[in-house]
Amino acid sequence: MIKSEYQFRILALAGVFQAAALIKQLAKTNRLDEASFLASIQSIFKINADDPSEIYESPQNLTLGLNELIQLFTNNKAPKDPEIARYVFSLLHLERKLKENPKMLDIIRTGIERASKQALHFSPTHENVMANLASIYTDTLSTFSFRVHVTGEPIYLTQTPILNKVRALLLAGIRSAVLWRQMGGRRWQLLIFRNNILQTAKAWLNEYSTTAIS
Repeated sequence: MIKSEYQFRILALAGVFQAAALIKQLAKTNRLDEASFLASIQSIFKINADDPSEIYESPQNLTLGLNELIQLFTNNKAPKDPEIARYVFSLLHLERKLKENPKMLDIIRTGIERASKQALHFSPTHENVMANLASIYTDTLSTFSFRVHVTGEPIYLTQTPILNKVRALLLAGIRSAVLWRQMGGRRWQLLIFRNNILQTAKAWLNEYSTTAIS
């Protein structure tokens, strides 16, 4: 079935949520949903995709992000996760600042193209690739006065390999935020069209996942 730009917009938003959820997992527990991690990292390298669906290969790869999005947008008394919400809004804000800096966008694109070749030689989540992606983030996005403040266990956030993964995931979140904006996403929509966003996310999940939320 052919999907609309709006539906892909929500899928991209789920990509931001997935990166946020993985950052929290990593910073708090040093554990990751490996399939979700791979999908998020691979999306970074899909900078020239002809179709938005190619970026995540399958919507099923965003099950974690869709579930987190649904949990936040569902209007019930179930506890929300303010930390993931903070990461998501921080990533969307950071992407907006990046949009205003085309020179930095070009630097990031060039760095990702180099890292993509490295990923082909090793693997997308190899520690050398993580270090390369982390360096791209550190040299560009982290130079803004506004930064995404990651909280977690100091025992983990002082280890370079873990920090590299966190920064690579921040870059993945920005990649999804870029797609979200390209598909017409704006932050005000998150307040005004909450129910539409929720129902579209549920539709994606029900169609492609065996762990759908009713």
